[in-house]
Amino acid sequence: MKRFKLRSGVVAGLFLILPVWAGAQDMNAKEIVREAEDQWRGEQSSISRMTMKIIRPTWERTIKMKNWIKGRDYALTLITAPASEKGQTFLKRGNEMWHWMPSIGRLIKLPPSMMSQGWMGSDYTNDDILKESSIVVDYNHTLVGEEEVNGSMCYKIRMIPKEDAAVVWGKVIIWISKEYFNQLKAEYYDEDGELVRTELLSEVKNVDNRMIPTHIEVIPEDEEGKKTVLELNEARFNRDISDGFFSQQNMKRVRP
Repeated sequence: MKRFKLRSGVVAGLFLILPVWAGAQDMNAKEIVREAEDQWRGEQSSISRMTMKIIRPTWERTIKMKNWIKGRDYALTLITAPASEKGQTFLKRGNEMWHWMPSIGRLIKLPPSMMSQGWMGSDYTNDDILKESSIVVDYNHTLVGEEEVNGSMCYKIRMIPKEDAAVVWGKVIIWISKEYFNQLKAEYYDEDGELVRTELLSEVKNVDNRMIPTHIEVIPEDEEGKKTVLELNEARFNRDISDGFFSQQNMKRVRP
């Protein structure tokens, strides 16, 4: 299977907002995707703790982390376990990506070419964790139908990257629940149209007064028995976080 690669280029075009299906009322596909992103990330900000388990045919590895996100320009992730990697931080500030490694005292700037690489050896990419691209801004969205996922009726939306967007995927199809606007499934394709991975979200619970999935499985297509499981342990939304929190200096001193 051909691996995905960064997509880039410039071509003139006009994004046409397509009419929505009857069930979507007056919301178009882009607005549905924006609502789902705000539901998961917070309209202004979010602070969360997560546990990630990387599962392979012959071994497993668990990583714990704390995340701070503000809007679409700022994100900071602190590794809290295991002890061998505790204290590592990852920072997105605007278009810049940084990785602080306290064990060797190095601050590394991540180039765009590394956004498609696996994060911490998982099936997530650096782009997924650091949110360099935005599923709202960097894609054209088309509502292609409605389907049921795990008992919930969902909008099925096809996302094609804009020609001037440097993103990892050639196409993404997502299923967003009509009840709470939660993304419950996603399929990620490379530029040749081959499926690279599937993402399944479940166990919708009340977290800080909003209903969101707390269990995510990322299943790659290239090898049986591989997957990454992400558990949302806790989250708070729309708290005050200053822009200055997301700095290189704070990467080195932030604590859980």
